[in-house]
Amino acid sequence: MKILFYDTKSYDRESFEKFLPQYPQLELEFMETELSPRTARLSQGYDAICAFVNSDVGTRTIEALHRSNVRLILMRCAGFNNVDVDTAARLGITIMRVPGYSPEAVAEHAMALALTVNRHMHKAYVKVRENDFSLNSLMGFNFYQKTAGIIGTGKIGAAMARICRGFGMRILAYDVYRNPSLDFVEYVDLDTLLKASDLVSLHCPLTDATYHLINRDTIREMKEGVILVNTSRGGLVKTEDLIEGIRARKFFGVGLDVYEEENRNVFEDRSDDIMEHSTTARLLSFPNVMITSHQGFFTNEALDAISSVTLQNAMDYLNGDGNGNMV
Repeated sequence: MKILFYDTKSYDRESFEKFLPQYPQLELEFMETELSPRTARLSQGYDAICAFVNSDVGTRTIEALHRSNVRLILMRCAGFNNVDVDTAARLGITIMRVPGYSPEAVAEHAMALALTVNRHMHKAYVKVRENDFSLNSLMGFNFYQKTAGIIGTGKIGAAMARICRGFGMRILAYDVYRNPSLDFVEYVDLDTLLKASDLVSLHCPLTDATYHLINRDTIREMKEGVILVNTSRGGLVKTEDLIEGIRARKFFGVGLDVYEEENRNVFEDRSDDIMEHSTTARLLSFPNVMITSHQGFFTNEALDAISSVTLQNAMDYLNGDGNGNMV
């Protein structure tokens, strides 16, 4: 099987090539080019392509892949809200993903964001480097005996709940399905969670039901001085309403690893660009906001899991074996 990898960085190549000797039936080609309807034609002659969470795997792209006789789309990530699943099914293209590569990697990053905005680590780092050792504007608060609200208690949300438990926090959770492994968590409705939580952390998929889950109305329900963290999907938060809430001093801090405008920014160096009319620039202007570039997954362990599971998905497809990772 010949597989074309789109939008790859050096660390992607290194990680996949480390596991490739275990899969002699697979032939990999890596490109930095992003997947789009225009670049999909480059897949001519390949059996499969591999895409990432920020790739354009919409209707026109899938139709172009079909014209190139691609039979398999490998998503080297858990999310697939950027994939036109219906068109792929209609054209007979199989989609496989990596449903759980390292829940702890993302959960630990979520807590890192929460701690950063709480204890102003991003500001303290800059102050000390400029020989300013004063404590002005660095006051935080204890997480111990505070309340954490976890929205979405799948593998990542469960890992975050366990971390919060280690901090001695009371943990509330909201999810359509209850996780039986979280016997220390109190499940409540969303309104109760928002009103009671000092830290709100988002760990749910992006669906029609969760799109703009955090908006003007839900922000209004939150406690004054709440910390909001999103390491899940940017579309869960309506950015304009978030900015309005920040300006109204609703939040003690906001930590974002994902945001609505991230697609052009993710994994790219835009340091020489002037981002006019950018909501990202507006968010970065606030001293109590910390933004990272979709790096929650970025650990050695997670990359190893992504590589090995993706290659095994290709082999299982090749051998006609179902492994539960089909979308």
